[in-house]
Amino acid sequence: MTKASDIRTKTVDELSDELLNLKKEQFNLRFQKATGQLENTARVRQIRRDIARIKTIQAQKAASAALAK
Repeated sequence: MTKASDIRTKTVDELSDELLNLKKEQFNLRFQKATGQLENTARVRQIRRDIARIKTIQAQKAASAALAK
């Protein structure tokens, strides 16, 4: 699980890359669940929350950049 403080230190590009990686992992976990191969069911919840955390911080950074202009 990623901490919000760690995410805030990353750049916008790093956040986009991290989000892409998490979405790929989420897809793989959903595929494993559908085929009955998923062992760590708690990981699905962690990934979903990490994605939400990154999206929230991306929105905050975009809003602060808009206010700075």
